[in-house]
Formats: sequence, structure tokens, C-alpha cells
Amino acid sequence: MTIQSSVERKYRKSPRAPLLPQAQSQKHDNLEAHEAGIDGASFSGAVFNLSTTIVGAGIMALPATVMELGLIPGLIMIVLVGWLTESSIDMIMRFSRASKSATYSGVVADAFGGAGRALLQVCIVVNNLGMLVVYMIIIGDVLSGAWLNGVHHSGVTEEWFGQHWWTTRFTLLLLTTLFVFLPLISFRRVDSLRYTSALSVGLAIVFVVITAGVAVVKTIDGSISMPRLLPEISNQASFWKLFTTFPVLVTAYICHHNIHPIENELKDPTQIKSIVRTSITLCSTVYITTSFFGLLLFGDRTLDDVLANFDGDLGIPYSSLLDDVVRVSYGIHLMLVFPIVFFSLRLNLDGLLFPYAIPIAFDNRRFFAVTAALMGFIFVGANFVPSIWDAFQFTGATAAVSVGFIFPAAIALRDTHGIATKNDRLASWLMISLAVSSSTVAVSSDIYSIFNGVGG
Repeated sequence: MTIQSSVERKYRKSPRAPLLPQAQSQKHDNLEAHEAGIDGASFSGAVFNLSTTIVGAGIMALPATVMELGLIPGLIMIVLVGWLTESSIDMIMRFSRASKSATYSGVVADAFGGAGRALLQVCIVVNNLGMLVVYMIIIGDVLSGAWLNGVHHSGVTEEWFGQHWWTTRFTLLLLTTLFVFLPLISFRRVDSLRYTSALSVGLAIVFVVITAGVAVVKTIDGSISMPRLLPEISNQASFWKLFTTFPVLVTAYICHHNIHPIENELKDPTQIKSIVRTSITLCSTVYITTSFFGLLLFGDRTLDDVLANFDGDLGIPYSSLLDDVVRVSYGIHLMLVFPIVFFSLRLNLDGLLFPYAIPIAFDNRRFFAVTAALMGFIFVGANFVPSIWDAFQFTGATAAVSVGFIFPAAIALRDTHGIATKNDRLASWLMISLAVSSSTVAVSSDIYSIFNGVGG
């Protein structure tokens, strides 16, 4: 407790702990009551918010990942990583209660002091910032098209309306930022996003249903065959290629940065364990069905981003309409994932820059300044810095696995409160080995592809 009290006293307290001197606590309580709402967040709202945090752009890379591993090992790995994620979140929550911390960074500070706390916040900022830039790039690709290997792939607005000034990438992303992102990122409470999160999950399910429907129709008429069940290892290169699937799988469930903001607003905080289990079960189901039916539908033609497979003739009636529905629903899905990821990005950047200040939700000037700075960086990065994607590839995999697995495992192994079980320690070592191998492979393959590209 001495470590906790010395570290936590220096930093902002949780929404449930006295934050200001006793003389001002009455005023703070009123602010807190106003912020939390009268009833608090519901079970379903929390499930939708957490599920939306999990199912971002990664869903589109899973069919190709499962193709590399083979159907059986691929689906087993999706279930295994889901279980490991649930274990890591459970460890964070138990150590939160033991250390009386109501933030992820507070739990890390309890175990590793202020330096550990700052390192976690840097990892979350880098991870979320990279994700949001990539989301905006993908939204631009879906709406206005993209150039790949010298070939222009039309976006939906170009296909529908032709080329105009208002169908250019910059204009469409500016309109999306002003009329979709800005209103949604202006909310002070994560629970305010529950309806957009529910719609986001619904749109991900629309994608799954269309993929499954087309695959079933084509299976019935005999035009597709069963995908490969096991990996095809013909030489050393194909063996090493299996490891490139690790980063996609390991980062598929990262949502740890939003667990505490969601729990802190719950009407009944004891429900958080059931909420996490429900969200991970829902997302695992979406991942498994997407991977199975995506692979069944496209087979060995499955691209790294399966969305690109919905760019041509699917071989069934109304193919172009279904292509458009898939691409538009996915674009809107990402627009609605954006604010939930932005929420924890703003929270952690603020904690990093202003560790001694009152919570950002209570300071209008700081809230709008940090929001504007972040949104400006993301917009400029996505529009004017093409190589920004490469930069985030290096940091993204490492930051994501640190947030999802290395920090939770390190907290359990440090065990400052003596509550870690034997299973916790076993799971922790498994998490660390998976995380380290995953980020090593990701960084190595990025370095290789960059030098290979330069050499070519």
C-alpha cells in the first residue's frame, strides 16, 4: 500500500477518490455527480462500447491470416487470443481493486511508479493515434478511392457521382471530420457513445451476414470449394511466413485502454467482468464467422485486406450493389469506431502532459485544446503525409502488444499485493512470449519490406 499511496498521491486520483483538498470536495462531488449522470451507464451500453473498441479495422485482415495458418489452427488461434485477452483484463481489474486505482495508468503506477505510468500512456497514445490515422486513410479510400501500384481504385462517391471537387479525398475527409467526428468526439462521457457504438457493431454484423450469405449461395451452386484446413509448409520461407500472422491475431482484441473509463461510469461496477466476457464472446463470434466465410468465399484469392475482394464481380446477382453495401457499411463502421478510440487517446495524452491537473472533463479550455490538437494532427497525417502509415507500422504493433499483454503480465508478475495465482503467472509468461514474438516479427517484416522496396 505504501507504493500505491506515494505514487497515487502525486498523480490525479480516480473519479471515485477525493481529488481536491477537503474544502473543495463538495464542489468536486457535484461535478462528479454531473459527469457520471443520475443512473450511470447500462450493461448493454458498456458491451457495445467495449465491442466497438475491439472490432476496428483488424477484422478485414483476419481471413487472410486464417488462410496462411489453415482454417483449423487459424480459428483455434482466434479463440486462444480471445481467452488470453480476457485473462489479461481480469488481472488488470483485480490489481485495480487491490491498489484502489480507477485507471489503467494508476495500476501500472502502483506496480512500477511514475515512469511505468508514463510509459503506458505513451504506448496508448502511439497505438491509438496510429489506429485513428489509419482509420481516416481507409475511410478516404472507401469514399474517394485510392491508387495502388499505379492503378486507381474508385471510391463509392466517384462511382455514384463521377469526379467533382466535392468527391476528392481532402473534401470528403474534411466534411467527415466537421460533421461526423467533431460532434462525436465532443462528448465528455464514454457512455454518450453507446448508440453510435451499437450501430457500429450492427454494421460489422451486416458485413458478416453479407459475406456468409454470398458464401452459402456459391457453396450451394458448387462454384466454391472447401478452404485449406492446415497450413501449407513447402519450404523455410513458407514456415517463417506463418509468424507474420501473429501481429494481426495478437492485436485483434486490444481494448484495455477503455476498460476503466467504461467501468467508472457503470451503474453497477461489479458487472464489468460479465461485460468483458460478453464483449469478447461477441467479437470472437464475429471474427470466427468473418474468417470462415471470407476464406470460404474467396479461397486462395483472399487479399490481405478482404475489403479489397469486394471491389469486383462476386459471381452472383446484384453483385455491385452488395459490393457497395459492404464498402459503405464498413466506412460508416470505422467512422463510429473513431470517437471511442479517440476518447482514451485524449484521456491518456492529457494524463501524460498534465499529470497534476484536475480531470480534463472538468476543464473546458484544456478539453477543447487537446481535442483540437489531436484532431488536427490526425487530419494532416492522413491527408498530407503518405509515409505516416510506415512510421506507425513500426510503433503500432509494439505499442499495441505492450498495452494488451506486456503491461498486464508485468503487473501480475510484479505482484505488489501478493494476489497473483499460479495460473496468472503461467498466462503472463504465455502473454509475454506471444507479445515479444509478435512485435519482433512485425518490426522485422516491416524493415525487410522497406529495404526490399528500396532495393527493387
